[in-house]
Amino acid sequence: MPTTSPLPNSRTEPDGSAVIRVLSYNVRSLRDDPDAVARVVTACAPDLVLVQESPIFFRWRKKLARLAAASDLVILTGGGTAAGPAILCSLRARVIRTEDVLLPRTPGQHRRGFATAVVRIAGTRLGVLSCHLSLERRERPEQSGMLLDRLAAMGVEHAVAGGDLNERPDGAAFTRLAAGLQDCRTVAPWGAEHTFPAGAPDRRIDAVFATKGVEVLGCGVPLGLPGVTEDDLRAATDHLPVLAALRVPAS
Repeated sequence: MPTTSPLPNSRTEPDGSAVIRVLSYNVRSLRDDPDAVARVVTACAPDLVLVQESPIFFRWRKKLARLAAASDLVILTGGGTAAGPAILCSLRARVIRTEDVLLPRTPGQHRRGFATAVVRIAGTRLGVLSCHLSLERRERPEQSGMLLDRLAAMGVEHAVAGGDLNERPDGAAFTRLAAGLQDCRTVAPWGAEHTFPAGAPDRRIDAVFATKGVEVLGCGVPLGLPGVTEDDLRAATDHLPVLAALRVPAS
């Protein structure tokens, strides 16, 4: 059953630290119900949205821009240039730099990539990464290592990463990420746990992670959050979103 305790709203603390909301969401190229996706995203009131399977083919920028506009957000980076992962943000985030990273491609497998950025929110400086790991089990551990290396190379003390890992928490890649970062759902469970498939979820394969200095205030599937309906969650895409509330120290 979902936990229904209130999730903290975004705010700036007197010391310059920031409480932020981070949403990770596989939108399946917006092939299902883009309006439902936008309603879910808007109701979650995120500062940052880590998108997986954003459109990457014909007019992909326009489709991603429509989602951002319908959700009162802007495109930060990613999409077709990152092989699917993207980052959207509210105007609360000020962009320091962005980089789209393409990972080595295994013949016969889809190209994978990371959308990455460094942003300033209130008095904080935060690295951000959206990922979608391979369907091929043998590729995922190496990709998780590349993710950790990428975060370490950002030159920031605090970072958040999230995405569709294509495996459960006992998988090798998930375990590697959880060893190097905080698995936000495990640290502070909130909402519901399972993320796939949306119609009858029975496994957790999507997650939000944070570096050790970030305080996790709550994380899970936003069932029961005002404005998020089960009809929209089922219609929007085949994954359920993961919403995390984090307190990022001033830096």
